Amino acid sequence: MSIIGTLIIGLVVGIIAKFLMPGRDPGGLILTALLGIAGAFVAHYIGQAAGWYGPNQPAGFIASVIGAIVLLVLYRLIFRPGRRI
Repeated sequence: MSIIGTLIIGLVVGIIAKFLMPGRDPGGLILTALLGIAGAFVAHYIGQAAGWYGPNQPAGFIASVIGAIVLLVLYRLIFRPGRRI
């Protein structure tokens, strides 16, 4: 149940992170939702390591938003439009 909870929170968080960080993204809304899911997983595992969440608890909403925003910032830095790799 913790993985399903993390997925559901991650989808919502990805959309909220997109609205909190407006601007041009190299990806669309679906990619941002996937980054939100990844941010929720990052927040979940960091929270478990810090002792904030138990093994069957999904990540908290605010921690997931912070995780998604961090991943979105990293994604924007790496895949900036007009940047050559």
